[in-house]
Amino acid sequence: MRLTSSGRHHATFEFGDLQVISLRDGYIDMPPTRLRDEDGHTLDELPAAVPLAGDNLRLSVNAFFVTDGTRSLLIDTGASNAWHDPTMGLIYHALDEAGVDRGHITDVAITHNHEDHVSGLIAPDGSKAFAKLERVWIGAGDTSVFTRPRLEPVRDRVVPVSEKVAINDWATAVPTPGHTPGHTVYDISSGSGHLLVWGDTVHVPTLQFDQPKVSWELDGDQSQARAARAGLLEQLTRPHHFVAGAHLDSPGIARVTPAGNGYTLEYLAPPIT
Repeated sequence: MRLTSSGRHHATFEFGDLQVISLRDGYIDMPPTRLRDEDGHTLDELPAAVPLAGDNLRLSVNAFFVTDGTRSLLIDTGASNAWHDPTMGLIYHALDEAGVDRGHITDVAITHNHEDHVSGLIAPDGSKAFAKLERVWIGAGDTSVFTRPRLEPVRDRVVPVSEKVAINDWATAVPTPGHTPGHTVYDISSGSGHLLVWGDTVHVPTLQFDQPKVSWELDGDQSQARAARAGLLEQLTRPHHFVAGAHLDSPGIARVTPAGNGYTLEYLAPPIT
């Protein structure tokens, strides 16, 4: 995995015969009280290593575009204008900056049904953000989001994922329920290894790699989410495995190695601030 270019809102990596582009949709600030210990209680104290923006945790929001030069897959779409926050909804600028024509995107994969991951299917003016969209892959447990009026224009493009399934010969959808019933990780494979693209497996990277049993208030099933995280982190310690995370510090692509009772994270590119 090699960084080849970057800008204010994107970073492009060479990954074997694939190109992976991290797209920065922006950031959201959340209170530290969202963090939970193994018993479901609010954490008594944050470690000094966890930075705050004012009194809040600052979470990057990333999406990822993967292409082999012929086929492509956009994983997550950011918030568009659904979050009503000027710090979000930058994915369209990121695509432009990276030289990706969103008018040619046919396949979108959604990690889960929360607004900051799925809302970008619809542009702020109410039009379809991806004019040639053919398929929207999403966990079967999360498809109800498409009954909402905002996403009605793309409802007929939905492909529910209920088990591990190949999207193409280099992308596989892997159900990892817990954060939501349909939370899904996308395994991108190339001659250089595997890239696991996840949504809300980790919210606070400066804490949850070192202490992976710490969960998030908005995890629908905290125990199940914790187990999914444990399995994915163990998988990421294998040789030639990398992670791309929606809430890792932008651009959010890294290696994971064991360290004590937890793990360490090594970013492959400097954070975009």
